[in-house]
Amino acid sequence: MERRATIKRKTKETDIQLELNLDGNGRYEIDTGIPFMDHMLGLFAAHGFLDLQITAKGDTEIDYHHTVEDLGICLGKALEDALGEKKGIRRFGESTLPMDEALARVVIDISNRPALSHRVSAAESKTGNFDINLIREFFRAMVNYSGMTLHIDLISGDDPHHIAEAIFKAFGRALDKAVSVESRLQGSVPSTKGVL
Repeated sequence: MERRATIKRKTKETDIQLELNLDGNGRYEIDTGIPFMDHMLGLFAAHGFLDLQITAKGDTEIDYHHTVEDLGICLGKALEDALGEKKGIRRFGESTLPMDEALARVVIDISNRPALSHRVSAAESKTGNFDINLIREFFRAMVNYSGMTLHIDLISGDDPHHIAEAIFKAFGRALDKAVSVESRLQGSVPSTKGVL
């Protein structure tokens, strides 16, 4: 079973094409028009061992909000499509990961219960011209369209670039665990309800 998805989304604010392969090797080609997001999504793909191709054009002359949020929508839709009925997946994933002084924990439940708990507070939020507070909007959109529960906790960290990098790497690692196939499930859904 191929766990792939292609998403195309065009609005008056953004035009995004995204291809996702959950069973990839961490290869990526990303051009969102926001270099910092390119970097973060590349880290996510590489550390999540998934293949990801994204091209996006957005109204970045206004600000980055629409593009960042719509990237989350597209990734969420792609995850939902690629997982299909979610048979045989482990469902839960966790990763606690350092980036220099920053330490982030990401916990996932692919539950069809969209919820985001984003406990990240940084004294300084700007890295270059990117405000890492926008990352919350990315993940909010992603959980709403993927149906996952996602907890992101910043345990420590000062540098906004290091904080964002620890979060995206941990998200990739946690997702890799959650979507991995558990042979003992014998293709059934990992829920006592019988559905997710």
